[in-house]
Amino acid sequence: MVQRLADLDTDALLVTALPNVRYLTGFTGSNAQLLLGRDDARFFTDGRYAEQSSHEVAGVAAVIYADGFPERFAAACRDLGVSRVAFEADSVTYQQHADLQRPELELLPTRGAVEALRWVKDPEEVSALNAAQGIADRVFDSILGELAEGLTEREVGFRLDTAMLQAGADALAFETIVAFGPNAAEPHHHPGDRTLARGDVVKLDFGAQCGGYHSDMTRTVAFGEPSDRLREVYQVVLRAQLAGIAAVRAGVSGGDADEASRAVIRDAGYADAYKHSLGHGVGLQIHEGPSLRREGTDVLPAGAVVTVEPGIYLEGVGGVRIEDMVEVTTQGCRTIPQAPKELIVL
Repeated sequence: MVQRLADLDTDALLVTALPNVRYLTGFTGSNAQLLLGRDDARFFTDGRYAEQSSHEVAGVAAVIYADGFPERFAAACRDLGVSRVAFEADSVTYQQHADLQRPELELLPTRGAVEALRWVKDPEEVSALNAAQGIADRVFDSILGELAEGLTEREVGFRLDTAMLQAGADALAFETIVAFGPNAAEPHHHPGDRTLARGDVVKLDFGAQCGGYHSDMTRTVAFGEPSDRLREVYQVVLRAQLAGIAAVRAGVSGGDADEASRAVIRDAGYADAYKHSLGHGVGLQIHEGPSLRREGTDVLPAGAVVTVEPGIYLEGVGGVRIEDMVEVTTQGCRTIPQAPKELIVL
């Protein structure tokens, strides 16, 4: 991070986004800040986390406060001899900025200073991502045997969530998406009371969290024989997803990977039915960099973990999305989920 401070032309960086604090210190609580100087640093939290931080945060002097962070921040700046302090503009509110201001301090907004470091995962992070995805794989396999006529989207979502926690997930990665039939035409449908019927497609988008790291996968299956059109759409999405995976490798831009996949859907005549980007990075947050989107300029580094998730959504008919996390390598990428992608008809 010292080099990052030089790049930012600042004396110190105030880190307030909790995923970034966790990445840099290992702290897992719900309130913390980190002031990084060129030669020293200070970790801040409140009294609730005094004991927890004492065994999670090593090598950084801790400041435990009860009377508010701004005063302790100003004192730490004096102790470290810093006056130009960059702050994370995406996580500091207007009011917090006002509270931090002091005549002797120059506060400089910055974005992505720590997030860019998080793009590349080390072996320990990859292991946590693999574990989270392993839970999702096992739960997907088990939930297929539970699908039955009359179950609601909400009930299937509850079963998915419960199964992931029972399988060892620390938490859910995000709010599970379950969509039956025409509801699958909504990319981010909220599970409701629609009941499962023969001929429906079933779109499941879910993930687990292990050690702070997330998994993210989507599978679309058919409950009973699907229509010829939905079969066609499934095959188009599958070809698009495989094309996207084939395009992912270190040095490729997210925009180029998106285009490789999107071209398959466009050539099949469904361009207007593909309503989102190809994918995103996954790690301590379910959505992080790099981004795989139309005309995106993020260059994929070796060691990044990203999703590849094209979809086609037809109002009143249904939709198909297939999503895998992949680990970017210099030779291409490694697909992390083990769940099958060929159309499953139950």
